[in-house]
This record gives sequence, C-alpha cells and structure tokens, in this order.
Amino acid sequence: MQSSNKRILVVGSTGYLGLHIIEHLQGMGADFKALARNDKKLCAQGVHPNQIRLAQVSEPSELKGVCDNIDVVISCLGITRQRDGLGYMDIDYQANLNLLLEAERAGASKFIYISAFNAPIYQDVRILKAKEKFVRRLLASEVVDGCVIRPNGFFSDMTEIFNMAKAGRVHLFGDGSQAINPIHGQDLANFVVACIDANEQQYDLGGPTTLTLRDIANLAFDALDKPSRITYYPDSLRKLILAVVKRLPEKWGGPAEFFLSIIAKDSVAPSYGDCQLKDYYQTLANK
Repeated sequence: MQSSNKRILVVGSTGYLGLHIIEHLQGMGADFKALARNDKKLCAQGVHPNQIRLAQVSEPSELKGVCDNIDVVISCLGITRQRDGLGYMDIDYQANLNLLLEAERAGASKFIYISAFNAPIYQDVRILKAKEKFVRRLLASEVVDGCVIRPNGFFSDMTEIFNMAKAGRVHLFGDGSQAINPIHGQDLANFVVACIDANEQQYDLGGPTTLTLRDIANLAFDALDKPSRITYYPDSLRKLILAVVKRLPEKWGGPAEFFLSIIAKDSVAPSYGDCQLKDYYQTLANK
C-alpha cells in the first residue's frame, strides 16, 4: 500500500512542522486526520472539520479510539513553550507513550516520531532526555514499526538570530564559527511523508547548506539591508550561564539549556531539500 492510500494520523499538527506535514498531505490528496487541542490553525489551512480530532494528549482517556482505522501515526508532539504545569517528561515522553499505546492497541502498522539531531549524545539536556526515552520505547515495540527522524535546527529556530539583527546587533558565543545546516519545515515534511514507505528505523537530517553562526547572522543583516554588527562573547560565559540555567525549573531554564548546549560545537547532519535560509530571511524581511 503506497503512502497516498494509507490512513494517516498527524499529532502535534498545529506546530511549525505539523502544519507543513498537513499541507503536504493535502497536496497529495492523502487520507489523514489531524489531532490537536484547538482547531483554529487547521481550519485556517483548509482542513475539513471531519479530518480534525480534538484531544488533550496528556490525558489517556481522551486518546481512546484516535488510532482506530489508522495505518500510520506521525508524531511531532513536543513542548515548545511550557504551560499547564506540564514538563518535558509529561509531553515529549509520556504523552507520546500514551499515543503509542493507543496505536499498538488499534493495530497501526507504523509510528513515525520526530526527535532532534544528536539527541542521544546530549542526555544531560532535559528535553532531549525525555525525547530519547520515548525513542527507546518506540523502537522496542513489537507491534508497530517505529521510525525516528532526528532533524537539525529548523529555519523557524533561526528566527531568533534574524530578530537580533532586526534590533541592530547579533550576540554570539565564541567566534561564531560553529557550523549548522538548518532545514525548512517544508523540506522536512516532504522527508517525513516519504518515510511512510521507507524501511529504515532512524534518520539524521539537515538542510542543503551548511553555515556558521556568523554566516547566519550576516545573512540576516543582508536580508534587512543593514550593516553587520556582531558581538562575540567568550565561550566561558556560555558555560557559566548554562550551569545556572540547568539549576532552574524547566519552565524557565529548559529552552536556554537546550540552546546553550547544542551551540557549543558543530551540528551538521546529512543534507536534504532545496530551501535556503537566505530566502527564508528575505521573506521575513519583506513582511
């Protein structure tokens, strides 16, 4: 059965990647449902109400039946901003586990999960520890075929550097030579959907172009037609701040802990796609 004929459930469907996946599935005329807490973004994208299932993923009782008559589950589920008193283990691990248990009960054939590049080697970072705890459970399933995709930074993550440039100055740790190949949500969505018919269990994935953080800052200034102004701080300061945020509750320290950990060294994944960061920045500048 080809992916276009399989019944697909997209979870985390209103996030950056989730909406790109929904758009891709719409374009190919796929049979899909979108699971979300709120249907506003999905309706704005033209998703029919019959294709939307509303549920709170942290409540197992609300997930009963969501995987019935579903062949493939795609989960982009994870915390971006903590709210409702829920943490990484509550959502990135437990909510995904709730979903997996329901998929196993319903007899789904495949479960695709989006983790993060290099997550296995950053197990002292709370969000990545939660993600990889779920990965281990997924790949151990004897009921569904698990597939884990670990993308590099999203273009949307690079918006922070663009916003600094827009304000007039970009602040970097070290000399800005750390390399990364971020990926656009559109390219990643194409890859995720292609994995429905693939056989590998794990994939690392980045965008088509490798850039240093300094390169990225300069792309932002170029898009804004502003002179490049970059302030470099010693890496010892990054380490000091990281030591502090690790002691903070997840709600305040979690995002900074993630960011300050992964920018310590190069983060280059196998390249994929066509979308360029400079074009993404130009689109932001034109707005």
